[in-house]
Amino acid sequence: MKTVADAMGVARSNLVEQSKPRKRKKRPPPVDDAWLLPRIRVLTDGRPSYGYRRLTAMLNRELLAEGKPRVNPKRIYRIMRDAKLLLARYTGKPTRTHDGQVVTLRSDLRWCSDSFEIRCRNGERVQVAFALDCCDREVMAYVATSAAITGAMIRDLMALTVERRFAGASTVPRPIEWLSDNGSPYTANETRAFGASVGLLVRTTPAYPSESNGMAESLVKTLRRDYVYLSHLDGAETVMHLLPSWLEDYNEVHPHKGLKMQSGLAPIRWTG
Repeated sequence: MKTVADAMGVARSNLVEQSKPRKRKKRPPPVDDAWLLPRIRVLTDGRPSYGYRRLTAMLNRELLAEGKPRVNPKRIYRIMRDAKLLLARYTGKPTRTHDGQVVTLRSDLRWCSDSFEIRCRNGERVQVAFALDCCDREVMAYVATSAAITGAMIRDLMALTVERRFAGASTVPRPIEWLSDNGSPYTANETRAFGASVGLLVRTTPAYPSESNGMAESLVKTLRRDYVYLSHLDGAETVMHLLPSWLEDYNEVHPHKGLKMQSGLAPIRWTG
């Protein structure tokens, strides 16, 4: 053995260890996943636009309420993969980069706003503008119309947001940034002046990239994917009726990755 070890340039102890029969590691017993699949199907039927991570968060909320242990996202991914319940993988590539940070560490430091359009089956269109907190992701207020969003409506949105956020107050207790794009209702002199009068620091993002107001853009994408595209919208009246329930569900149920898959109203709101 010493001669062989010297010829190979290795230690004898290494050859001795390699000559010993290797013990196979015992595999853990298979995990019973049969009880999870029906519950996953109920969630996917109710929220078909949710991926495995958000469905895991929803399922864990139910399990914790029942006193059962949490499940791992990888386990849910495997079950959904075998049952062919996974969503199609997103393959889009960003065309612009943004190095700034919109999110804040405390509530009521920065609010962002944006508007978007909802098209109905009968050809009618609804324009919606909203105000979103950049920390807790709560949609604090919104305005909607079957016409066009005007500067007056944005000023009403500002006033409504301040009133609802601070229990009927007409001005904010300290300066808060109001972030929006460069749409004319937001950049109008009257809108800027009104925002300043209630204590808002009116800020607009550069024309490009759109990611500068990425949190508002993300909300628009979520509303369209999880609510608008999954609803039967006959006309503007139907949209007006469904909007409150959509935003309530978004505030109270929707899991946010940036909030560790909690809903916007789940974390403690810091206002100090």
